[in-house]
Amino acid sequence: MKVIALEEHVLPRDIIEAAGIDIGLRANKKAALLDDMGEGRLRIMDDAGIDIQVLSALSANVQNLEPALSVAVNRQLNDRMGESVSTYPDRFRAFAALPMTDAAAAVVELERCVSELGFLGAMIHGQTRGVFLDHPSVRPILTMAERLRVPIYLHPAPPPKAVSETYYSGLSEEVEACLSTSGWGWHSETAMHVLRMVAGGVFEELPDLKLIVGHMGEGLPFHLDRIESMFTPVVTGHERTVAETLRQNLYLTTSGYNTATPLLCALAAFGVDHIMFSVDHPFASSEQATTFLQSAPVSESDREKIAHGTVESLLGM
Repeated sequence: MKVIALEEHVLPRDIIEAAGIDIGLRANKKAALLDDMGEGRLRIMDDAGIDIQVLSALSANVQNLEPALSVAVNRQLNDRMGESVSTYPDRFRAFAALPMTDAAAAVVELERCVSELGFLGAMIHGQTRGVFLDHPSVRPILTMAERLRVPIYLHPAPPPKAVSETYYSGLSEEVEACLSTSGWGWHSETAMHVLRMVAGGVFEELPDLKLIVGHMGEGLPFHLDRIESMFTPVVTGHERTVAETLRQNLYLTTSGYNTATPLLCALAAFGVDHIMFSVDHPFASSEQATTFLQSAPVSESDREKIAHGTVESLLGM
C-alpha cells in the first residue's frame, strides 16, 4: 500500500542560526532530525513504510519576524525544501512557508513556490501577531491559494504572551510549555481559528478554498454536533451551516494520533474522503503511525484512501 505522510517538519539549522532565531525548547530537542532533509530522513521513512513525505518548515517564529527579514528567511527555507524535492522527487514534496507579516510578499512567495518550485500548497502557523486568517488583510493570500487550487495547512503555533499569562502561568516551565501547546492549547486554539474563518465568511467568499488541519481535526469532529446546534444560529447570512461548510472545505490529518477512538470519531463526523495520513515527524513516531494505519478498524478501501487516495486527489499528486 502506498503511504503519503502530509505533516512532516523540517528546520534547516544553518538558516535559522544565521537569522538569530530561537526555535524554542520543544524544537531544540528535535533539532538534528529537523535539520535532516536527506538520507537519514529517508531511512526513517523506509523503516516505517512511508513512500512520500510532504515537507513543511516548522517556521512559526520565522512567520512572525519583521517583514523584510521574514520575507528573506522564508524564501531561504522554501528554496532549501525545493532542493530536497529536486534531489528526491519520488520521495519528497513540500508546502510553502510564508512571510505572514507582509501579506503582499506572502502572495508572491506562494505563487512562486507553487508555479516555479512545484509545491503543493502552504503551511501557516496559527495567528501572526494577533491576526487570524479571517482578517481582511490576509484575504489576498487565501485568494491566491484558491486561484492556484492549492490548500492551506493551518498548523498550531505558540500562544500569544497574553494568552500564556492568563491560562498557563503559575506552572512549572515544562508543564506550561506542554499544556499551552501539544498537551492541549494548540488544539483548542486551532479549532477556534477554523471557526473564526467560518464565522468571518472566508468560505462564503472563497467557496473552493481548501483548509487542512492536523491532529485528527483539532477536536472539531468530537464537537461538531454541538457547534452546529449552538454556533450556526448566530452565524447569520451564510448560504451553508457551519457544519456544512466544514464538511465541504476542511480536511483532517491523523498527525500524532494513533488510536482508534479519535479516528472513528473523525470518520463519523467528516467521512473518509476528508481524512489523510500524517506522522508529525519528528515529534511523533513514523513506525507507530504506519503500524496503526495498517491495523486501524476500517475497510481496506478506506485504508487506501487515508494512506494516499484522498491526498492524491486533493493535491493533484
